[in-house]
Amino acid sequence: MTPSEQSPATAARSLTGKEPLFIVLNTGSGRGDAQVLQDTIRRILDEAGRRYELLPVDDPSRLTDVARQAVRRAQQEQGAVIAAGGDGTLNAVAGTVLGQGVPFGILPQGTFNYFGRTYGISQDTEVSLRGFLQGSLRPVQVGMLNGRLFLVNASLGLYPQLLEDREAYKQRFGRKRWVALWSGLVTLLREPRHLGLQLEFEGQARSLRSPTLVVGNNKLQLEHIGIDSQELDRNRLVAMAARPVGTLALYGLLVRGLLSRLGDAEHVVSFAFDRLTVRVRGRRRVKVAMDGEISWMDTPLEFKVAQERLPLVVPSDSQYLDRS
Repeated sequence: MTPSEQSPATAARSLTGKEPLFIVLNTGSGRGDAQVLQDTIRRILDEAGRRYELLPVDDPSRLTDVARQAVRRAQQEQGAVIAAGGDGTLNAVAGTVLGQGVPFGILPQGTFNYFGRTYGISQDTEVSLRGFLQGSLRPVQVGMLNGRLFLVNASLGLYPQLLEDREAYKQRFGRKRWVALWSGLVTLLREPRHLGLQLEFEGQARSLRSPTLVVGNNKLQLEHIGIDSQELDRNRLVAMAARPVGTLALYGLLVRGLLSRLGDAEHVVSFAFDRLTVRVRGRRRVKVAMDGEISWMDTPLEFKVAQERLPLVVPSDSQYLDRS
């Protein structure tokens, strides 16, 4: 469904530059000091004379409820919703905004910020907020897994384990990129389990044994690991899986990914789709990761492109991916 095909009930309003802003701020996620973040937001919006309300969340279990409250307020007052936090926060708030006819902005605080960088949105709070105030609406594609939204990727198998271990290392050593890399190397020392996957997509059925399956929805991340991202422009998602390999070969795949050559690796399978059903042999429930957040889901898993587009506010001068 293209943006113009969305119903009036779900299509986002055009920006007037006077919308009240309802800012959902996860005080326990991302980089830096939450009070500094709030002070920066207040200073910029007070200077701009913009009406706003900060909705800080210190308990992750309340994040979705607070986001829903923000969406209701924005609907009632012709306002916009902004999410401030890491990838999980952006994901949770975006999931409540999708299909509600409310403009959505982000103040990214995560480590890699793939979603924001793809649309020219800075990790610097002052830069990103000023960009929002001078921004324009851009309907963007999002993925769905069993009815839940993902912005960057969703996965099962080894990749969720890598993310879980990475978070534990970051809690101990800080949110730095070298910590993420080191935790990945340690995780790969453990012999990964291989999943028996039954894949159905575009009239095809395929069996595959793999330690992991990752479905991507982000051009910048795919390009960084050397996977063709052009299919995303055709309203599709891209799946990637590693064939059964040993630990040494997995290290080789990690190095190829760091060198943006993963797409050339003989042990990697990738394909595009608009809907993919995944069954896991012997598993009724599996651990999945969606934009870095870990949870359990019942099988089969259904990946697809969301019918609605997410009405993201991007800087008016944003034209290119940030590939840095």
